[in-house]
Amino acid sequence: MALSPSGTRRGTDFLAEASGTKDEDEDMVQTPLPQEFMLLTEDETRHRIRAAKASLGSRAVVLGHHYQRDEIIEHADFRGDSYKLAQHARQTPDADFIVFCGVHFMAESADVLTPDTQKVILPNLAAGCSMADMANIFQVKRCWAELQGALGGSPAAPTIVPVTYINSAANLKSFVGEHGGVVCTSTNAPGALEWALDRGQKVLFFPDQHLGRNTAAAMGYDVERDMIVWDPFKPLGGNTPERIREAKFYLWKGHCSVHKRFTVDQIEQARAAYPGLKVIVHPECEREVVQAADFYGSTEYILHQIEGAGPGSAWAVGTEINLVNRIAKENPDRTVFCLDPQICPCSTMYRIHPSFLCWALENLVDGNVVNQVTVPADVKRWALVALERMLEIGKVPVAHVD
Repeated sequence: MALSPSGTRRGTDFLAEASGTKDEDEDMVQTPLPQEFMLLTEDETRHRIRAAKASLGSRAVVLGHHYQRDEIIEHADFRGDSYKLAQHARQTPDADFIVFCGVHFMAESADVLTPDTQKVILPNLAAGCSMADMANIFQVKRCWAELQGALGGSPAAPTIVPVTYINSAANLKSFVGEHGGVVCTSTNAPGALEWALDRGQKVLFFPDQHLGRNTAAAMGYDVERDMIVWDPFKPLGGNTPERIREAKFYLWKGHCSVHKRFTVDQIEQARAAYPGLKVIVHPECEREVVQAADFYGSTEYILHQIEGAGPGSAWAVGTEINLVNRIAKENPDRTVFCLDPQICPCSTMYRIHPSFLCWALENLVDGNVVNQVTVPADVKRWALVALERMLEIGKVPVAHVD
C-alpha cells in the first residue's frame, strides 16, 4: 500500500515480521487532521463536504459501507456491503477518484478492481478491521506449508482450495488467487464454497471461522467431523496430523469483535419481551446464535428482509448498531432494535469521521491527492484473479434457519 503525503510509517518491527506476526500494512498510520477541520461544527462540515462534492462533480464517487455513521452515509453516492461496493467501484470507470468510506481492505479491493487511471482514497488510514488483522501473509504461508506436509505433499495428496473472506489484506487475496482459490463475501459464501469443492477436496477458510462454519453447516457438513479450527500460533494449528487428514474444512481462528457480542441469552430475552418477534443475525455470529435465530445473512440480506416485511412486524437484529439504527429510522412502521443494547459501533469503521471526509475531498478539489491506497502490481495481479472469481460466482442467498 502506498502512502500519500498525509500518511506516515512507523519503524518496522523486524522481530515481529520475522516471526510471522506482522503484516506489511499494519504499520500504516494517519497523521492528525489540520486543526481547522477539527474546529468545524457539524453543519459547517456538512456544508463544506457538499460544496467539495459539487465542485468535483462526476470526477469523484463516494462509497459508503452500511456500518458507517449517518453523517457519512448522507454523502455517499452508493451504499452497501463489501460485495455491493466492490461492484459499484468496478462500475464507475469514468470517475477520477473513488473515495471509499469503509476500511482499508475495502479500499485495497477497490484499487485492485479499478483501472490504474483511477485513484482510491481512504479518508482515514486508521480505518482498519480487527478481523482482517487476525491473519497475515506469513501465517497463511506457514499454515499452507504445514497442511501440505500433513497431507503428504505428493501429487496424489488431496487438493486444498484456499478461500479468503473479503475482510482480508490484498496480499492474502493475491495468495488465494495464485493458489487456485477465491474471495468470498457473506453474500456469496455458499457459492464460493461450492466453487472451491468443485475444484478440490478440502478448503482452507480464513480469517473468520464463524462465517466458514455457518456456511459449511448450512450446506450439510458436520461441524464436529468435517471442520477443525486452525490456530496460527500453534504447531499444525493446534491439530494432529490425523485430524488434518480427516477434516474437510480448515477454519482460521479469527472472528468479528462486533458479531461475537451477540448471544443466545439475548435472543431469548428479546423473544420474551416481544411475542411474535423475528430474529435476524449476521453469519459472522457464533454457530449457536445463528441456530437460535429465525434468519441469517449478509447486511444486504438483513436490510432486504426487514424492508420486505409487513408493517407492524418486530425484528431483533444481530449486526452493527449504525446499520440497525438506520434500518429502524427508515422503517418507522416496524419495530427494529439491536440484540445487544450495550453494543458500540464498529470502532475501526467509526474512524471515518465527516471531518476526514471533508479534508480528503477539499484536498482533491485543490489538486492534492491524499490517502491514496495503492496495491503493488505484483500483489494486484493475483488479487484481481481472486476478486474476479468472487464477482463471477452467483449469489446464493442464506435464508431461513430450519
